Amino acid sequence: MGRIPNLRDLVGIIKDRVSQSKAAVISKPRTLSLRLALLRATTHDPFSPPNPKHITTLLSFGHSSRATVSAAIEALMDRLQSTHDSSVAIKCLIVVHHIIKHGNFILQDQLSVYPSTGGRNYLNLSNFRDNTTPLTWELSTWVRWYASYVEHLLSASRVLGFFVCSTSSAVAKDKSEERVAALTNSDLLKEIDCLVNLMGEISKRPQPVHVHDNKLVDHIMTMVTEDYLSAISDISVRVHEFTHRLSCLSFSDSVELVCAFKRLDDCKESLLGLSAKKRSLVESLWSSMRELKNKVGEGEVKRKEGQLLMLTSGRGERGSESARIGERVLSQGDAVRFSSTRFVSTHGCAFPVVESLQLCA
Repeated sequence: MGRIPNLRDLVGIIKDRVSQSKAAVISKPRTLSLRLALLRATTHDPFSPPNPKHITTLLSFGHSSRATVSAAIEALMDRLQSTHDSSVAIKCLIVVHHIIKHGNFILQDQLSVYPSTGGRNYLNLSNFRDNTTPLTWELSTWVRWYASYVEHLLSASRVLGFFVCSTSSAVAKDKSEERVAALTNSDLLKEIDCLVNLMGEISKRPQPVHVHDNKLVDHIMTMVTEDYLSAISDISVRVHEFTHRLSCLSFSDSVELVCAFKRLDDCKESLLGLSAKKRSLVESLWSSMRELKNKVGEGEVKRKEGQLLMLTSGRGERGSESARIGERVLSQGDAVRFSSTRFVSTHGCAFPVVESLQLCA
């Protein structure tokens, strides 16, 4: 049997119909279909996610002019930031998430630059409260967390140059290894850091009480889990790349990398419960991280031993200037080291085939 609507549900239905009727009267003809689709996708029903048909209609506006797309994003954000209803706020965030995942370039571009300041608390929902009922109070917790998660998703996209979970970024991901290999150690660490921050935010998700078996919350977690598996894949590519750069890592880079792994390891228990089907993929990442962390530690020990040996030997006879000049000049067989050793031949010489590769400092 279906759930029997209560008084609040009936009030929500009336509000939705009044809003749609009002939009039909006051909206201009060119924006009427947009506003109706938005209102229909973001109803006051606290149990059901937006109808896929209405989501598809909103995404279709991405094929319009840039001015129309800008108006669509502005209307969505206005509804999100002006509502005091937790159900409406969550559904607006779901629409934003769908734009990130399935929207075309113009929609994603307009979303990423709104507002122009961006930055922390991008969606301005950290203080959202709806204390109408125990259910809406708990949904408010989900609004605050989900908004923060979407902010991290948008922030990560600025660092990576593409949205982690976007279907439109398939081409970029197909060439992910080539792109990652061309990054400097510093840029690669920034990408690892933003992906780890995203995973950390996922681990902070609320624990359902009144919203247990709520389809609205289930829809959120289905989308977030897809992002999580995509982020796991992106982190794995970068961890694999760092295994080729151990000899090129400075001490500060090594510390930063190990700290990122430590932060990710701290939220492992929470993350493992997200997807039982892909548990082997997750375990593989943690195994690779553990192995790399051990190698980084061993490398630092050897480096300290080498420095100590140099200091000790430096107290003896240093030799003449002419005797030491050969140490500072590259011989014909010496290799120039690039950030990624995957471009080194079997003869020990580096191939300068990627112009954007940076020489190790």
